Amino acid sequence: MKLLMIVEETSTGWSAWSPDLPGCVATGRTRDDAEAEMASAARFHMEGLRDAGEPLPTSRSYAKVVEVAG
Repeated sequence: MKLLMIVEETSTGWSAWSPDLPGCVATGRTRDDAEAEMASAARFHMEGLRDAGEPLPTSRSYAKVVEVAG
């Protein structure tokens, strides 16, 4: 399953989350760390949903970079 992952630099490192998995977040010292931790957290989150008999989310998010004049 493909999910949109948002990765942001913070004052203390990096943070990652997915709008398709509310409450599933991860952090890391580097961007690569945050991305790897988020991938692991997403797998764990979905495993928990499966074990609880909950439906798996459908990926409905996408990102687009736009240029804004100014």
